[in-house]
Amino acid sequence: MDIIVLTTLVASLFLVIGVAEPLAARLRLPYSVILAALGIVIGLGAIFFLRTDLTDALNPVAEAIVGLPIRSNVFLYVFLPTLLFQVTLGMNLRRMMDDWVPILVLAVVAVVVATLGVGYALFWASPLPLTACLLIGSIVATTDPSAVVSIFRSLSAPRRLARIIEGESLLNDAAAIALFGLFMGFVMRGVPDPELGDALSRFPVLIIGGAVAGWVIARATVWLMALVHRHERAQISISVALPYLAYVSAEQLIGASGVIAVVAAGVTLNLTGPGRLPPQAWSNLREVWDLLAHWAGALIFILAALLIPRLLERVNVADIGLICVVIAAALAARAVILFGVLPLLRLARMSPQVERPYRVAILWGGLRGAVTLALALAVTESFRVPDEVKRVVGILATGFTLYTLMVQGTTLRWVIGRLGLDRLSPMDEALSRQVVAVALQTVRADVAKTTEKYELSRDIVRSEAKRFGERLDDAVTEAEDSSDILDRDRVTLGLIALAGHERDTILSRVRERTISGNMAEQVLSNADSLIEGTRIHGRNGYQNAARSSVAYSSAFQAAMRLHDRAGISAPLARITADRFELLLSQRLILRDLGAFIDGRIRRIHGRRVADLLHELLSRRIEAIETALESLRLQYPGYAEELERRFIRRTALRLEEREYDAMREDGLIGEEVHTALIQGGAHRRTVSEERPPLDLALQRSQLVRQLPLFSDLDEASLARLARALRTRYVNAGDVVVRKDIAARSVFFIVSGAVELESAGQTWRLGRGEMFGQMEILMARSLRTKVRAIAPSTLAVLDEARFRRLLRRSKSLREALRASAEKRGIDPTALIADGAE
Repeated sequence: MDIIVLTTLVASLFLVIGVAEPLAARLRLPYSVILAALGIVIGLGAIFFLRTDLTDALNPVAEAIVGLPIRSNVFLYVFLPTLLFQVTLGMNLRRMMDDWVPILVLAVVAVVVATLGVGYALFWASPLPLTACLLIGSIVATTDPSAVVSIFRSLSAPRRLARIIEGESLLNDAAAIALFGLFMGFVMRGVPDPELGDALSRFPVLIIGGAVAGWVIARATVWLMALVHRHERAQISISVALPYLAYVSAEQLIGASGVIAVVAAGVTLNLTGPGRLPPQAWSNLREVWDLLAHWAGALIFILAALLIPRLLERVNVADIGLICVVIAAALAARAVILFGVLPLLRLARMSPQVERPYRVAILWGGLRGAVTLALALAVTESFRVPDEVKRVVGILATGFTLYTLMVQGTTLRWVIGRLGLDRLSPMDEALSRQVVAVALQTVRADVAKTTEKYELSRDIVRSEAKRFGERLDDAVTEAEDSSDILDRDRVTLGLIALAGHERDTILSRVRERTISGNMAEQVLSNADSLIEGTRIHGRNGYQNAARSSVAYSSAFQAAMRLHDRAGISAPLARITADRFELLLSQRLILRDLGAFIDGRIRRIHGRRVADLLHELLSRRIEAIETALESLRLQYPGYAEELERRFIRRTALRLEEREYDAMREDGLIGEEVHTALIQGGAHRRTVSEERPPLDLALQRSQLVRQLPLFSDLDEASLARLARALRTRYVNAGDVVVRKDIAARSVFFIVSGAVELESAGQTWRLGRGEMFGQMEILMARSLRTKVRAIAPSTLAVLDEARFRRLLRRSKSLREALRASAEKRGIDPTALIADGAE
């Protein structure tokens, strides 16, 4: 093909990509549908000009279009890794883990169900062998949820729902392509009726092998990117190589799933990249990948659509009937998952509630696209597949893809409108009124400063100020006097606004490098949890999300057990250091939110709502301070090191800001500015490094801080420190149950617990103990102890406690006071314990 014609053709395709997006917005259709339609028109036009006698002037261009070297490997090895990798980089993986059950059901279980459903339906309706039918089922099981996701976003659908659909798009192609590889092998070997058990047993091997390959290559790549941390373009260039190396290595070297390898590599980079790369470099890397994925996604649709006329050349009436069978089976299989399996998972509390209108939209929005056509093309290219199978696969896959794009895709927005998903709820309408009122108040202040600065005409200023003031009064009145909004909804609106401002503050702090990139994703994830929890459950949802943000995670608990039982301390050291930095970052952000409540929320929702928000904010700050105090007690000095690091980073940020201001004012030139910034690069690198955490639990220092042991000598303190075990509990965790007799004594290092016994309730705080009564009285008191805050407990077994009681006068006094408080005769207890 002539290079000039090829260059012109490629440039024209990019021109089509540029026109398609505004055209899709104008026609209110999914972007992928417009791309597919334009590709089909271009393909049909090329065939028409080659076969017509009207003119030969366009024959070279038509021949170039028809003769484009489009092969299935182009889609699978060039475009698909780019699309999958970019999706993983843009996902909030921590929040997605909350919904892993419905994501796996939609992406993996649904693919298997669709493959089997379509395969057996075709087997009963056609003379094709079962392997060929299952192969077609795996091809049409791949979905392209981008259309429904984009429409959900434009309709302000719940973030959780959009996240589930995005997770499906991430794993759906991987699962379907892995099944496709299995059944393609059976077809090429001429196996008519495979053993499904054997076929599906190979499925986990493909998945696990691909995941391991992707993780290993990504870790090596991140290490290499960290070595060149001063060269941003080098880091981005290395990231471009990562998905292709992962895909090829998994497919060609170990025979695993290349798609899974790309997903694993992207997930690894998403989790580790923000902590290893500078924030600006990470932001620029994601922007580059957004553009690459936009081009790849557009090109894959256009090029795949060019093939449609070619794949449908030999269609007949019987084939149309089989296409209808595929359509019905695919929709039925997806409906089984959405309306049968998901509600069961909801009842089992393994999945969030997905309302029926959204399930209908997901069902109708399961469009098929370029991946389906690419897999069909791979079958038609194989010389080891029988001709009749190749013909039917090409026609059925192409016909089904056309149906989903041209029927479901063009009517999806209408269906969403009929379901009522395009209308704002009363809560969202109130929120929009609040946004308008707050924005206009800010604009009024800014306009007043502008007019004063430029000394505009007073008459014009008064006239415009009056006009603007009337609009502002109307907006504030509408926001305050909405008759359909209850007081609790006003609180919810205020909390949503507060959580949104918290998220904006976090982003600002990350850009300023006050919060490290390593913590950015987790802090933002906590803010997103606050917003979603408040939207769904109001004030209770906000409080639950706030408690979860300071709770000991399951990973922390697992790392602690690993340290205690196996002596492996590296995971616990990393997670503890992360917890330190996370709590400090949260405290930094929360300190700035009070001004927002007084400056914005009070003006819209009134003093009562503002005071309630202040109270909730104070509780969050208190919980964070309690959690920090617990860590400070165990690791004295480490929090101070982190605070010094924060001060150094803040000073460097302010210094760099001064240099930027001097350059903008023309006081220094670009060369001097560059030299100054580079001169501080080493200090910046040093300030980004987190100080190491010495994990040796400093129990001896911790024990000294408890008044109960104030009269013990150094030797006794050392023995006690070795005997104590540390236990971490979250708010709501039950430490001691009524039906289990206590065999240990618990000392509260930090936090608080609630003790229930004989119908009475006591609250115990730092320095107090529980469990001693049951041991000394040698009988169960049916006591229940529940943590009411994240707490650190020191645990001592019965024998050591009795020995300690004999040596420690202060402990005996504490035991006496505790017994009197609970109405128990302390004399007998202490005498028994001292024996």
